[in-house]
Amino acid sequence: MWKKKRRNGVQDDDDETIHLPNPMTGFGAPGEPCQTICRTLPEAAVGPPFFYYENVALAPKGVWTTISRFLYDVEPEFVDSKYFCAAARKRGYVHNLPIENRFPLLPLPPRTIHEALPLTRKWWPSWDQRTKLNCIQTCIGSAKLTERIRKALEDYDGEPPLRVQKYVLDECRKWNLVWVGRNKVAPLEPDEVEMLLGFPRNHTRGGGISRTDRYKSLGNSFQVDTVAYHLSVLKDMFPGGINLLSLFSGIGGAEVALHRLGIRLKNVVSVEISEVNRNIVRCWWEQTNQRGNLIDLADVQQLNGDRLEQMMNSFGGFDLVVGGSPCNNLAGSNRHHRDGLEGKHMAVEFMWILMVYSIFWMKKDGLYYYDLLDVCCYPPCCYIFEGLEAQLSGVKVCCEEGQYGCKPLSLFCFLG
Repeated sequence: MWKKKRRNGVQDDDDETIHLPNPMTGFGAPGEPCQTICRTLPEAAVGPPFFYYENVALAPKGVWTTISRFLYDVEPEFVDSKYFCAAARKRGYVHNLPIENRFPLLPLPPRTIHEALPLTRKWWPSWDQRTKLNCIQTCIGSAKLTERIRKALEDYDGEPPLRVQKYVLDECRKWNLVWVGRNKVAPLEPDEVEMLLGFPRNHTRGGGISRTDRYKSLGNSFQVDTVAYHLSVLKDMFPGGINLLSLFSGIGGAEVALHRLGIRLKNVVSVEISEVNRNIVRCWWEQTNQRGNLIDLADVQQLNGDRLEQMMNSFGGFDLVVGGSPCNNLAGSNRHHRDGLEGKHMAVEFMWILMVYSIFWMKKDGLYYYDLLDVCCYPPCCYIFEGLEAQLSGVKVCCEEGQYGCKPLSLFCFLG
């Protein structure tokens, strides 16, 4: 599965999507048939520290191959959140967490549309057989669309003809429309989306942001119940609390998951470019009376080798590095081109990986060699290494001009 034909650091079949398992339950999900899974991590990847990286499951095949290769060849765990809640959300997770003794958040969230949104049951037509919503997006169906649907249905006293049913159902599935009256559908409200994704009610109202911004922030977030199930193994490992580096993780899905698991957040360094999202996380931090330290940064380049080492020396290192892809050009309805890992926006994708490497170097003793030659990285990726080279003895960074004007990296790290 992971054999590769390399072309500038990515596969020749970069536009092909990876084969996904069915059912898409990863290494197990609550209430699903038990599986006997044996996973052996490379010695260099055994935590702590732990890393947890999320991206859309339907990214081009070469994306997952490359990301996995540079995170110690750890294979992704592909999970559809429909096994955790009432909405689908197909994601892949590359992590070095244990997979034994996981447990879900309680109470268990509603698993069907009618359980999650009981007031819709009265108006739900028998010919709409949906029990799950599709993936939450960053935008919603317009008022003009819902009006067109109403007009298409109002001429029929009973069931509309099949062609009308098909039109309505196609739009309802595409935009996650639900029934709120006779012949009336509507998009989900922000608080309903929060509930489906496992966030507390009004989580995204922090900072007084607009409805449009709330939908956008939620559409790019984690599904908290899914993430919490994976992170639950940390509760017994860190009874005194955890130090977290949160990279590009939006509105704090990992922080909320850890809090709901009862894991104390001692020190959280959150890197998020969106001011809206930073305000949401800061507001949640204050509302939940967190007693740890929250350091929020707008730019990952503020977290150079010097500052990273200073932070780790201050509170003893990071126990967990968690984050999602900051780029939406890989898959799904938000993708506007197919640059994959060669797109200029993907520099930050490698920043995530390189940050994990740097924390492992600072945390563990030994000899490590990472060959990142032929990886299409843009100059911002070199920034971390330049900082590390200046701060850590024995770190050597070699940068050469690439075929497309990018800078492939070859890094040798010797820590004594």
